[in-house]
Formats: sequence, structure tokens, C-alpha cells
Amino acid sequence: MKLAILSRAPRSYSTQRLRTAALDRGHIVKVLNTLRFSIDLSGDDPDLQFRGKQLSDYDAIIPRIGNSITYFGTAVVRQFEQMDVYTPNTAAGISNSRDKLRATQILSRHNISMPATTFVRDRADVIPAIERVGGAPVVIKLLEGTQGIGVILAPSIKVAEAIIETLQSTKQQVLIQRFVQESKGRDIRALVVGDRVVAAMRRVASGDEFRSNVHRGGSVEPVELDEEYQRVAVRAAQIMGLKVAGVDMLEGSEGPLVMEVNSSPGLEGIETATKLDVAGAIIDYIDNQVAFPQIDVRERLSVSTGYGVAELVVHGDADLVGKTLGEAGLRDRDITVLTLHRGTSVIPNPYPRHVLEAEDRLLCFGNLEELRRMIPERRRRQRRVKKLPKKPIHDED
Repeated sequence: MKLAILSRAPRSYSTQRLRTAALDRGHIVKVLNTLRFSIDLSGDDPDLQFRGKQLSDYDAIIPRIGNSITYFGTAVVRQFEQMDVYTPNTAAGISNSRDKLRATQILSRHNISMPATTFVRDRADVIPAIERVGGAPVVIKLLEGTQGIGVILAPSIKVAEAIIETLQSTKQQVLIQRFVQESKGRDIRALVVGDRVVAAMRRVASGDEFRSNVHRGGSVEPVELDEEYQRVAVRAAQIMGLKVAGVDMLEGSEGPLVMEVNSSPGLEGIETATKLDVAGAIIDYIDNQVAFPQIDVRERLSVSTGYGVAELVVHGDADLVGKTLGEAGLRDRDITVLTLHRGTSVIPNPYPRHVLEAEDRLLCFGNLEELRRMIPERRRRQRRVKKLPKKPIHDED
């Protein structure tokens, strides 16, 4: 395998460990400065230049895109995707994880448990927003902070209001999040590779510090995660479109609460704490997946005129409940079911014998007109009846 590590920090622990793990397994590996690429769109095929010369062929890349170069870095990753080079983390996944609001919106759509969160812009909405998440103390987060920077604990509503007003005056966007008291000063970092957690550690804050990041002086210890924590971590990473991710979770009284999904997790802390070859697990996974480059499925499937992708929900009052997929007659309507989502489980390429249940979600590809007929009309809010106007009948001209 010929592998490129996209990194501006060739001497960093994480980059060096990934490079060493690849070399130890007999792969060819180069560390390439992300900012030295240029995207070549002048020819018939997508291409990349590196330091002014055409880039040679690579089988896979490992993006280590820093927060400060997210836009350019994801553009380079996206170009590799267009060239059918495998990447464990897509450009879209990296972008999603960098914006805390976007990440929270995506995860909440898929019923991932998180601390109660709100986002407001108007000063008049700040106090109601704080009350919605459970009142003070609250955590205030910058949308694009990293390593604990831009995360502030406000002990009272007045302090929170002042902090938010100050940050917004400098054009900073912030999230307001419930402070999980039972997890004060500690969290879990699960390192997800593919569909499993390969290592996990608990981070404990130093002294009165509530942020447990290692960069803030926190200590680490290995931890064995139960099935629930592992399931949530893997699902959060997959939803974000990341095959290699650090998933940060709080230990809530009712189970794991996802705080953040990191697309370029550092390896030094977790390898030191667990004594596990995490870098090697990442290289082995990429080696097994390199034949399957990333594909924008919706884009590829929508290029056929009149065909596209849609999600059908089996409502409780629908006549599909209790029928098998074969009996539902979808194939006769030129509709193919790609995956069946049932609660938190996913059944890929389901068989015709699968019996449909209420609230099943079917990801389908097929004739758009037929798909449109399968989607029920959206319920609209009933408009209030206004009072009769003073002149109910217009005068005739």
C-alpha cells in the first residue's frame, strides 16, 4: 500500500506513530504538508499538484487536518476522494465534526444522547435558553474551539449573559450547554476505528479545572468500556462520516452523553494510557479498506434522470406494517431498499422476507415519481381563523 499522511506537523507524536506503524507493516508512506498542495481542475480528470509537480499515485491518505486550515484541508481531501483515493475520514465528515453546532444538529437527528444544548443569537433569547438547558451553571462553547480552548463554565445566569454578550460582540458564535454535575472534571475518550472501539481512556481534570483535556494538565487512565458506551461511540463516529475518530463522552447518571467527535484525535495520550498500538490498528484498518474508496452515494445514484434517493418512514397506521418487504411490492414500483433502519440498528441490503414494523425507516433508490407517491403529505399547522374584517365585502367599482 502506498500511503500519504496529510500533516503540517511531521515531527508530532501522532504523525510519527502512524508513519512508523505503516513502515513496520511494509507499506510505502510519505508525510505531505497539506498546505503545499494545489488542486488542479484544468484537465479532463481531477488531479493534485504537490510543490508545483503532479502528485504521484497513492492508494490511501490519512488526513490530519488542523483546525486552522479546515477549509483548504477539506478541499484537498475532497479532491483525493474525486480521484478515488481511499480516506478513512471524508471531507464532509471532517467539516461536520469541526463545527460544534452542525455536529450537534446531526447527532441529535439520530437520537445520540448529549447534554442539553441551545444556540441563540439575540440577547433577549439568552436567559430563556439557559433556563431550557436546566439553568446555571452552564457551559459556554465557541463553535470552533479545540483542546479545551473556548470552553467556559459560567456559575450564574448573570455571568453567562455577560460572557455570551462579550463573545458575540467579537463576532464569536457560541453554544449554551447543560453542565453535567455528576461528571465534573472527567470524561471518556474512545478511539473508534471502523466499527469498533480499539482503545479508551478516562481523562481527569487537574485541581479545580473542569476541563479534562490533557493540554489543560489533565491526567489519563485506561478504562474498559461497557457495550453501551462502545455502541454509542461507534454510532456517533459513523453518523459523522468518520472511520477514525476520538469520541468524547461524559459519564451521565443515565448513561453516556456525547460531547464531541474529533476527526484528528491525538494518539500520544491514549497510547501512553492504554499501552495499545492504536496507530497500528488504524493502518491495519486502512489496509483492509483501501479497495473501497469513498463514494458520494446520493450524488452517484442521482445522475440517472428521474431516479434518486429517499427515505421512507413506515408509519403505524400504514398498510405496510406486518408485511414483508417482498409483499410491499416496492420492486414492482422500481424501488430498491438499500438499508432498513429500526431504532438504533441498521439492516443493510435487507432480504424480501424482512417483516416491516411501525417507525421503520427505509433508505431507498428508485423512480422519483414512485417514491413521491410513497411519501405521505406533510401535516401542516392549522391556521387560526382571523376575525372578520370591518369591511367584509369590497365595494363594487
